[in-house]
Amino acid sequence: MLQILKRFGWTWVGLLVSDDDYGHYVAQSFQSELHYSIGGCLAYLETLPWGDNPVELRRIVGLMKKSTARVVIVFAHQIHMIQLMEEVVNQNVTGLQWMASEAWTSANVLQTPRFMPYLGGTLGIAIRRGEIPGLRDFLLRIRPHDKIDDENSMVKQFWEHTFQCRFAPPPVEWMEAGGALCSGEEDLQTVETTFLDVSNLRPEYNIYKAVYALVYALDQMLRCEPGRGPFSEHSCASLQQLEPWQLMHYLEKVNFTTSFGDEVSFDKNGDALPIYDVMNWVWLPGGKTEVQNVGVVKKTPMKAEELMINEDKIFWNFDTVKLFDFVPRSVCSESCPPGTRIVRRKGQPLCCFDCVPCSEGKITNQTDSIECLSCPEDFWSSKQNDHCVPKEIEFLSYDDPLGICLTTASLLGTFICSIVFAIFIYHRSTPVVRANNSELSYLILVSLKLCFLCSLLFIGQPQLWTCQLRHAVFGISFVLCVSCILVKTMVVLAVFRSSKPGGGSKLKWFGSVQQRGTVLALTCVQAVVCTVWIISASPTPHANTRYHNDKIIYECVVGSTIGFAVLLGYISLLAIISFLLAFLARNLPDNFNEAKFITFSMLIFCAVWVAFVPAYVNSPGKYADAVEVFAILASSFGLLVALFGPKCYIILLKPEKNTRKAIMGRDIKR
Repeated sequence: MLQILKRFGWTWVGLLVSDDDYGHYVAQSFQSELHYSIGGCLAYLETLPWGDNPVELRRIVGLMKKSTARVVIVFAHQIHMIQLMEEVVNQNVTGLQWMASEAWTSANVLQTPRFMPYLGGTLGIAIRRGEIPGLRDFLLRIRPHDKIDDENSMVKQFWEHTFQCRFAPPPVEWMEAGGALCSGEEDLQTVETTFLDVSNLRPEYNIYKAVYALVYALDQMLRCEPGRGPFSEHSCASLQQLEPWQLMHYLEKVNFTTSFGDEVSFDKNGDALPIYDVMNWVWLPGGKTEVQNVGVVKKTPMKAEELMINEDKIFWNFDTVKLFDFVPRSVCSESCPPGTRIVRRKGQPLCCFDCVPCSEGKITNQTDSIECLSCPEDFWSSKQNDHCVPKEIEFLSYDDPLGICLTTASLLGTFICSIVFAIFIYHRSTPVVRANNSELSYLILVSLKLCFLCSLLFIGQPQLWTCQLRHAVFGISFVLCVSCILVKTMVVLAVFRSSKPGGGSKLKWFGSVQQRGTVLALTCVQAVVCTVWIISASPTPHANTRYHNDKIIYECVVGSTIGFAVLLGYISLLAIISFLLAFLARNLPDNFNEAKFITFSMLIFCAVWVAFVPAYVNSPGKYADAVEVFAILASSFGLLVALFGPKCYIILLKPEKNTRKAIMGRDIKR
């Protein structure tokens, strides 16, 4: 029974048993075996009453009708089934797949037009059918004895019943009625009798195998040679003084195959290896019924119990259409597909459960999984949660639209710096270029070009060398730029103060050498900060999985937050000093007062980097790099436009103003 349930996936069944030792044993053992063997459950377990009990039968059939289990297994006797089926017909309970125990698998009394609409398609277990060679010929040779002293002789009774005759001396009434006398020579082949039907031998075939097993055991026992026997002192058993345990010794070793192909042997417990036929009730057109053999269940010494069944022959009685290719389903809950796990329903059997999708990052690749498995660190669950896929790798790349825009802006800024630098070189002898130390202007353009180019270090997959260089180059380039601006601002103030009485002595402290020395000293401070930072706590590439579970964000870890803060703080300090000094010099008399443009450029610079801090802190992953690149580009463009835009405008579009008099304000018409 369990093998059939397992074959068709029937894990949700009802069980009906008779109210006797046979039924009670089945109820106890079948339920536990059902769970451990195939993981099945009983939807209900009911005991069929003895005698006439319509109320109880009505309750049981009502329970069957309400249950979702479509398979009903009945271990009971024929009388129980007759009473049960009467109530099934009364309540018209259809759509059930019946499974019969050996007690009623071949019961003709149930194979009636009244019951077959409900019992059609029944699967049952029957004792193995076999063939006994020569049995029919032996039966045909049977003749009554010439002298029959036993009036109750079975052969005599069979002969008189079959040929409708009486042996001498016949009863007087028989002779008066004209009855025939039996001669004992009548031909059995001329009559039809079930006695000669050897096509469905089941209990007889078992007796045949038992007798042969005994014969094989006796044969082995009689072949025993004295002095080489299996018993004490190598003795043999004696047929005249045979002990049962001696015969059992040989029976345990019996192993032979019948002419029908069935193997006969015994296990370690002395039980014969089981073999059963699987029967199927077919309801033929015209109301006829046939119980056909569709398979066999057997166990061999080398293999576990196995089921061999021909599903194409099975007749299924469902949906008012008699089908041979429709296998019914009987489960409390359908199997959970990969990507889901089983959650038991509280208070219900183990077969009843819900399928819950695995949480993100966990998968199952099997059906009916109890728990989900976590994916490895570098993997994430697929959309169906049935397999792990590599996590998406994210960084600010050159292929990304944002990366393309920033790269374009960086190269554009570098190109503009080169153009401005070329203009200044070409017009290096003009007053606008020469005003306020053209060498510092060249340094500012070079540093701005480095600022634009250093932003490219923030784009692309982080490597150790890019992580180490990006902030160092960025910090040194900006300090070089801002320190040049600071020196230019200080020179503007010194020039105007030197024009006052007694101020000439101050100008000697702002010569070209002092200006270069100041720029170099201020830049070296930042270089020292960057060197200490890289040596002590070098920035390194890092695969970050905190921001997104399904992504690996490659980023540079600054290593030392203090080092990064000192770098930005130093730049900010120089920028603020430059802004304050330029602000003080913004109203000094001059037709071309560069302090005004320095003030404006420092204002832009400070505004960009003040906004950068909160934006950087709150930007995850590649967007943090994008924010930093944007701040670098924005502040660089701001400095470039504010400092060199007016000068280029005069050089290229207003050359008449590019004279010493115009710059000094002496030829201005008021």
